[in-house]
Amino acid sequence: MAPAGRPGAKKGILERLESGEVVIGDGSFLITLEKRGYVKAGLWTPEAVIEHPDAGSNVMQTFTFSASEDNMESKYFEHVEEAVWAVEVLKESDRPVAVTMCIGPEGDMHDITPGECAVRLVKAGASIVGVNCRFGPDTSLKTMELMKEGLEWAGLKAHLMVQPLGFHAPDCGKEGFVDLPEYPFGLESRVATRWDIQKYAREAYNLGVRYIGGCCGFEPYHIRAIAEELAPERGFLPPASEKHGSWGSGLDMHTKPWIRARARREYWENLLPASGRPFCPSLSKPDF
Repeated sequence: MAPAGRPGAKKGILERLESGEVVIGDGSFLITLEKRGYVKAGLWTPEAVIEHPDAGSNVMQTFTFSASEDNMESKYFEHVEEAVWAVEVLKESDRPVAVTMCIGPEGDMHDITPGECAVRLVKAGASIVGVNCRFGPDTSLKTMELMKEGLEWAGLKAHLMVQPLGFHAPDCGKEGFVDLPEYPFGLESRVATRWDIQKYAREAYNLGVRYIGGCCGFEPYHIRAIAEELAPERGFLPPASEKHGSWGSGLDMHTKPWIRARARREYWENLLPASGRPFCPSLSKPDF
């Protein structure tokens, strides 16, 4: 495997995916910036960042909803009909179109199934389809599986893309984590570990997804976890790995023997982390 770095040749998104390359995307701007005191929660504030994605991502995605004068009241992300309109307009640019929806296994807000959503988007001209935000890794992968099945049933092909939450939220309703009582200021107890994200990255890859990333709740170490898990397929480690021991290997010099014993993949892969909150329920009841 090549040392930490990234490929030198610049290629287009479709060229990368069609060659079998894994593309890693990072889009966790809103909640991440709010935590750091840069933006105000609510409608959120559009931000653009142009620094190097040294954690290991290939694409830095910025969300610009709530950026227009009317605050873009329509939901492109939740209704496939409007997403199709967007694809049709974007196709006029003669550029590759990637479109992801904020939906779970139940489908869009008009009860269109994930499989049918994928079919409509590809027929409209999208080259890359998938889901982003609103749901955790496990739920988003279930949705991706349904999208893939829908495309296969219709005899259509497209590249698959997934960017879920960095939070565990199996108790979400159809609207996703926005209906959880912890949203948006009490979600920290739900944050996925880096090991959870390595598992997610592997499962996404095995499902056939090649554009793999994260949305709200993802931190740089989560993106690094994706890049490290898929390093064998990509052929190199991300620059951030220079500061990180794979699978806890940095603990092998610890003075305590029981902590040194944690410097192995089997330990972290099978860990069931405690919340540290003895009277808290494991799941919540969505507000709607």
